[in-house]
Parts: sequence; structure tokens; C-alpha cells
Amino acid sequence: MISNVSLYTTEHGSVTIAPLPEGFPIEPTFDSYGRRINYLRISLTDACNLRCVYCMPEDMHFRPRSELMADEELLYLVKIAASLGVNKIRLTGGEPTIRPGIVDLVQAIAATPGIQDLAMTTNGILLDKLARPLAEAGLKRVNISIDTLDADKFHRITRWGYLDDVWRGIRAAEESGLTPIKLNAVVVRNFNDGQDMVDLAQLTVENDWEVRFIEMMPFGEIGDFQQTNVVTYAEMKERIEAHFGPLEEVGYDYVDPSRPFRIQGAMGTVGFISSVTEPFCQGCGRVRLTADGKLRLCLLRDDEVDLLSPLRAGASWEELRALMRNGVYHKPWGHDLAAGRFAENRAMNQLGG
Repeated sequence: MISNVSLYTTEHGSVTIAPLPEGFPIEPTFDSYGRRINYLRISLTDACNLRCVYCMPEDMHFRPRSELMADEELLYLVKIAASLGVNKIRLTGGEPTIRPGIVDLVQAIAATPGIQDLAMTTNGILLDKLARPLAEAGLKRVNISIDTLDADKFHRITRWGYLDDVWRGIRAAEESGLTPIKLNAVVVRNFNDGQDMVDLAQLTVENDWEVRFIEMMPFGEIGDFQQTNVVTYAEMKERIEAHFGPLEEVGYDYVDPSRPFRIQGAMGTVGFISSVTEPFCQGCGRVRLTADGKLRLCLLRDDEVDLLSPLRAGASWEELRALMRNGVYHKPWGHDLAAGRFAENRAMNQLGG
């Protein structure tokens, strides 16, 4: 239980937070469009051990540690979110597995009253060692980023990565029960939009995995590159069907962003995430907490509510809860890409997708 004690020291002095009420109530929270908000994606760090071309520049500079949420602060905000009806959390980055003390942090989040589901999106590089400890700490599932099965091309896309490390991570996750395994591939025009997609889709034939092809989304200073190189959902589906034949739609609930299909006779599924060309805003119950403590209301818009500054300034549980509730209520209907406007104040590594 977090109490009103000093957490750590920064260049601004000792940081304290208000006490947590005993047995806090849990009540559902809705935005102004009537969507229930029950899903929080938390960026644990903006740093990463890769430099993927569609995510960030190679010479990316990251925020100093003092500007990011400490574990105690993050857990306090998780408890506030849980009191507002959040029952599902996904940990993202940057790369979440490089955060110090990640296993203990997962264990603490999983033990939070009201949190029923805890997952992670990762590049998989460190899962060979971390998959089992994370599973034992309470992590349920992982989504693993893998954009190609060509080792040389994988190294070029990630700039620093090696495909064998990811494969070991995938197998370790499966052996540790972090299932169902979902593999995420961001499709970039003239880079991995051909045979790479076919090879990845082929994995679902003999593995009960979901391979999800994602439209590249525009962010920050590389937004122009991202917009120019979007491969649409329609194009991706057409290319997969050109090789495997017609895909059978498995069922789409407009809540999960991935629209799943099955190759005839396959064990797993192929999914498409069409955030740019066919958005799924009507079923979106998600908000995001950035590593520097901002509540981001839509991935593709710059609307944010600062929670970390008032937390460090001594705001009460009730005040912070009201800030979060009010922010959630003003969650926008969706993005504004059709009008040529995209999020510019953050790169993808600061949001975690």
C-alpha cells in the first residue's frame, strides 16, 4: 500500500504523493460518446534497444529518468485508473522489458484490485530470459513485433536487431504460457510489403498464433515518411489472398483493433489493423499513459492531460481521480488523418502504439 512518504529525490527535491484510500470503490467510466473506457496502455519508457525505421530516427534522444514516472507514481495512477473501471492494462514502450525492475512492477500491477488482464507489447529480444519470470509475476500475454523473417532485412528495418534473438523470445513466451502469441508486423511500402507478408502469414498455418499486419501511422518528425509509405489494409489483404486464396473472416467485434481472418486449414489467424484507412473508433475503449505521466486520449491526436505534475505537487487522490475522469470524458471520437492532420508532439516510441 502506498502511503504519504518520500519516494525518491530529484534535482527538484524530495517527491511525495498523497495517501491511497483504503478499499477504494470501483465504478465504470464513459466518455462523452458513451464508450466505456476500461483499457489503459502504459508506456514504461520512451527508450528502446532498437531503432526501427518507421518508429524513430537512429540518433533519437530520450527523456531523462527524472521526467519519467517512478514505479510508485505509476502504481498510484494505475490504482486511480482501476477505481474508474479500467480492468485491462497493456505495457508498452519504447521497449518495456528494458525498464529496471520490470518483473516486480508487473507483479505489483497484476495485484492491483480491479485489474483482470495484463499484457505487454515487446520487440521480444529480452524475452528469452524474462518470459518465465514475467509470467510468474502475473503477465498474461505478449504481442511481439516482427516485421520480416528475412534476417538481413530485419537488421536493416530495426537498424540494430537480430532475428534469432526475437525467435528465441517467441519460443520462450510460448513455453512460459504467455499465450495466445500475437506477432505484429508494421508494413512499409517497398520494404516488407511483398514476400515478407507471405512468409509471416505462413506461420499461422502450423502455429496457433495471430500474425497481425499493421498500417503504418504518422507521428512526429518522421510523419511525412510514414504517410508516404502507408500500405493499406485493402492492399495487404489482397496480397495475402493472391498467394493463399480467399481468407475466411473469423469474426470482428469492433473492440479489438485487429480484424482476424483465417487461411484455409490454418491453425492460427491473420489479422489486419487498419488505423489509417478503416479506423475502428466506435469501439475504442482505450486511453494511454505516457512514460512522463500524461494521459493521452487518442493515439493519433495530441490531446493529453498532465497527471504527473499535479501528482508530484501533492494533488489528492480525489483531485487526480477527477483529472483522469474529466480527461476520459473528453476523449475525441477519433483521429483527423483524413483532413491531413496527425500527431506531432511525440514519436511512436513515446506512445507504444
